[in-house]
Amino acid sequence: MTIAVLANEESKKEFLERKIPEDTELIWCDTLKTLGMVEADVYFDLLYRNDSERNAILEKIKNKTVFIGEVNNVIETKNKFIRLNNWPGFLKRDIVELSVSAEEQVEEIKKIFEKLGWVYRLVPNKPGFISARVVAMIINEAYYALGENVSTREDINIAMKLGTNYPYGPFEWTKLIGLKNIYSLLQEMARENERYQPAPAMKEEWEALNKN
Repeated sequence: MTIAVLANEESKKEFLERKIPEDTELIWCDTLKTLGMVEADVYFDLLYRNDSERNAILEKIKNKTVFIGEVNNVIETKNKFIRLNNWPGFLKRDIVELSVSAEEQVEEIKKIFEKLGWVYRLVPNKPGFISARVVAMIINEAYYALGENVSTREDINIAMKLGTNYPYGPFEWTKLIGLKNIYSLLQEMARENERYQPAPAMKEEWEALNKN
């Protein structure tokens, strides 16, 4: 099996932390145009952003499976792309989170992941999948605590790691994932329910970072 992957150095490193079978050939692409031109059995766009030009290029890859790294937004079913959770730190996890936009993709995924020997989980086609939603809410609660002067960033990180055995504290997660990803996901989730609105302290930090 031949896999074409569009990635930056960070996502390439995480992708390679997964076990790649010896009979699988990886073609690394540095531009979307290259990804659309190479011949492969499966395609991964780990730098995906939802815009019409990009979708048009990916849609030209006919009769092949296209995975896109899109965590925060649900993609229209007409695009027939398979979403995967590729937030920093998540792609190298034991289980890959996936969401389908069409029922026939379920069998495609099964065949591909059996060949790769990777474990996956199909989750509802909603913003954030499952794990990213949980982590975003944990981080949001930490910002509420910070804004109310309950504790410091460092102490909140330590308390969460020692108390829950999480690999990172909320603010360490924020640094790893990126505040932009967290903030935008919470905004998407808030469309479903206002309780997901970003905490005032997070909003203040986000606005300060984007003042210019």
